Amino acid sequence: MLALKTIDAHAEGGSLRLAIAGMPAPRGTTMRARTEWMARHADSLRRALLLEPRGHRDLTGAMLTEPVTRGSHAGLIFMSSTGYPPMSGHGVMAATTIALERGLLVPGGDGLTVTFDTVAGAVTARAAIDEVGEVGRVHRVSVPNVPSFVLHGGVVLPISGRHVRVDVAFGGAFYAVVDAESVGVGVEVSHLPALRRLAQAIGEGLGAALSIEHPLDAHHKTVHGALFTGPPHADVAHLRCLSVSAAGEVGRSPSGTGVCAAMAVLDAMGLFSGSADDQRFVAEGLLGTRMVGGIASRTTVGDRPAIRPTIDGSAWITGEHTLLVHDTDPLAFGVDL
Repeated sequence: MLALKTIDAHAEGGSLRLAIAGMPAPRGTTMRARTEWMARHADSLRRALLLEPRGHRDLTGAMLTEPVTRGSHAGLIFMSSTGYPPMSGHGVMAATTIALERGLLVPGGDGLTVTFDTVAGAVTARAAIDEVGEVGRVHRVSVPNVPSFVLHGGVVLPISGRHVRVDVAFGGAFYAVVDAESVGVGVEVSHLPALRRLAQAIGEGLGAALSIEHPLDAHHKTVHGALFTGPPHADVAHLRCLSVSAAGEVGRSPSGTGVCAAMAVLDAMGLFSGSADDQRFVAEGLLGTRMVGGIASRTTVGDRPAIRPTIDGSAWITGEHTLLVHDTDPLAFGVDL
């Protein structure tokens, strides 16, 4: 029998299951090599962690490793019900909260900063600690994300008898950013079946119509899913954002990486002014939770204009678990329904 110990949390509704014991130490000198090692040698453990009967298809997983770059505190491998995404914004927020509140890492000199190596690059998270009432509680986490940019703008795809306009943008992973109202649906729980079907059709359409490749990293060559945008419910928010993967995984948070991709699209449209150093973009998720984005600076990725976005939000630990994997269990390594 195998025992996997986890600490679970959610960041603005986006769940994370962080494995803290029972997982192997993946081999490799880069985070991509370590992730590929996990996929080849320990993928059954990803399934056991995230799929039913212990999880569900929309659950995000992660595990800590030794760092691979100087100055980083740990490596962070992300997992989903279908594979290994390169980056997760809500996952970094939740992992930072867990690591600091449970003392899993020794942070930077200020006691608030943690740098993770990820497949998408090194990501530094800064926590705000609430010392009033609940001592040591991580109140919010701010994450400067990797450079984000538009790869293909204004792509028109024929889907279900209509022409759907999408912008393919990178925010740690590639997304097809879509105005949900333009395809006749709202970003609402009641529309999830239609949104799942659209995300799958968009993924298939883009795969047939375009070449997707990051200018500086040829490993990034697939679209993670669709980022549907629509009018927010709250007056303080600018857009409602919902990430739906090509496999139908639905994000509960506004999606940190998706929000960064959306900001890159908005910036390309000229909707951020000047340097936009202190301009805030408030993204509302499917559950009404919110993440706050901003542009720290501008740069280029290859020959493409790019932004260096920041996102911040709050996370809460929801439980500590020991998951048991029995040798005789026919569903030991999960079932994907």
